[in-house]
Parts: sequence; structure tokens; C-alpha cells
Amino acid sequence: MTATDPALTALAQGWCALSLLHGRIETHIERALQSRHGLSVREYSLLDVLSRQHDGEGGHLQMNQVADAVVLSQSATTRLVTRLEDRGLLSRYLCPTDRRGIYTNVSEAGLELLAKARPTNEAALREALDEAAENPELAPLVRVVESAGLPAPA
Repeated sequence: MTATDPALTALAQGWCALSLLHGRIETHIERALQSRHGLSVREYSLLDVLSRQHDGEGGHLQMNQVADAVVLSQSATTRLVTRLEDRGLLSRYLCPTDRRGIYTNVSEAGLELLAKARPTNEAALREALDEAAENPELAPLVRVVESAGLPAPA
């Protein structure tokens, strides 16, 4: 069944096209990040989200906020954090004001890896969008993504 299958409603066709675009982009980025940096898309996303934390009011994310940001369950997020912590890319510590809370910070090694992986992520995203733009079913969605702040093709 394709996004333009007449048996699908317009809403279902749109969802099918969006799902197809997402899958293609994620697969393309996954391959690039894995081959060049040994990172999965989820690992990259987690490092990226956590690297944007800051000290001060509301600066650190609780695990449920992290889970929401990387679109994983709390248990899957905890396993992901543990894997990255085992690799020395993250560290966990108790919240100084609420001993029940645990914060997660990106280590220097994690920040270095993230800095190296960012250009790969951006290039793979650009490549995946360029490829998808050639598909008439996906081209309108690519234009929407591009208008949301991504750099236009060179």
C-alpha cells in the first residue's frame, strides 16, 4: 500500500507519507552515524538533548522529560543512558536539592563525539531530504520540513 492508494483516506495518505519520510530519513542518518561515529540515532539524539541543559532554574531535565525529548519510554531511556554512561559519554548524579532526582550530564568525551557527529547528522539529513524531494508523494513534506528552519539545498 502506498501513500496514494485510493483505499486510504486523505488523512491516512498524509500519515502514510509522513511515516515513509520519517523512516527513510532515520535510516539514512542511522547508517551515517553508525558507520562514522558508532552512534545510533537515539544515542545521538540523547547526547544532543542533554548537551543543551544548563545550570540554574529549569536547566536540568528529569528522566521523564528526557524520555519525552527522545521519544522513548522511561525504561528505554534509562537503558540508553546506561549504555552511554558505560561508554563514558554520560554521567549521572543526584540532584543537590532533591535527593530522589537524578541528573544526567554529557561528559567531555560525549561532547567531543557529539561535535564530531553533528556535521555527519546534518549532511545525512540533507542527503535524505534531497532524495525524498525527488518522490512526488514526499516532496510536499520535504518542503514543509525545509521551511521549518533547515538550510535549503546548495
